[in-house]
Amino acid sequence: MNTDNINVADCTARGVLVTNTPGVLTETSADLAWGLMLAAARRIPEGDRLVRAGGWKIWSPMFMTGQDVFGATLGVVGFGRIGQAVARRARGFNMKVLYYDVKPIPAEAELGAEYRALDDLLRESDFVSLHVNLTPETRGMIGRRELGLMKPTAVLVNTARGGVVDEAALYDALKTGQIWAAGLDVFETDPVPVDHPLLSLDNVVACPHAGSASIATRVRMATLAAENLVAGVIGGTPPTPVNPEVLERRS
Repeated sequence: MNTDNINVADCTARGVLVTNTPGVLTETSADLAWGLMLAAARRIPEGDRLVRAGGWKIWSPMFMTGQDVFGATLGVVGFGRIGQAVARRARGFNMKVLYYDVKPIPAEAELGAEYRALDDLLRESDFVSLHVNLTPETRGMIGRRELGLMKPTAVLVNTARGGVVDEAALYDALKTGQIWAAGLDVFETDPVPVDHPLLSLDNVVACPHAGSASIATRVRMATLAAENLVAGVIGGTPPTPVNPEVLERRS
């Protein structure tokens, strides 16, 4: 997990060990990214609301039509553990997979993925899934210019961090039909205010930062957190330290 809410540098300077729970949430987070992708493409939440409100009256040829996922092109921005897990799932949908990262990743051949510069990935992809850490370099990396490169039928999925996307620009792009839809598990402010403009749009599927929220994964996360804590208290080596240099000072 990321440590956005912890000043790791200050902790390190004071000899405070920081740990996290990486790895255990990879597959579950990838599942949610796919859930958002499918839900936004096929308008599933919108359809659910329509049925519950009694709006399903008659069939017509273009009623509730969405975008196909099978055979489409998936662009993965950030090709770490979760990004690669998302790419693996694309095989079952016969998708062409493109990815962008700071440099080409050796696993690309195994996953059948092709490297692209970010602008090219945005132009070519039918679905863009974001999996980068929030850093000064990635803050606002998907803004008006980048959204303008995307297809009008494209779906943007963000399960990374809200600050990676310029939310005002995304609202405008969705409102005007510049892109088709978005699936968002994260917002610049978590929890997102109920009056946030993005929540007013039918072509936005929103989740409450639930990427790791399966029962089994949350239990594994809690267990790993406890193992880290116990090791730290008794002077052992925690399984997943963020700033291991603190441990080196103690030895």
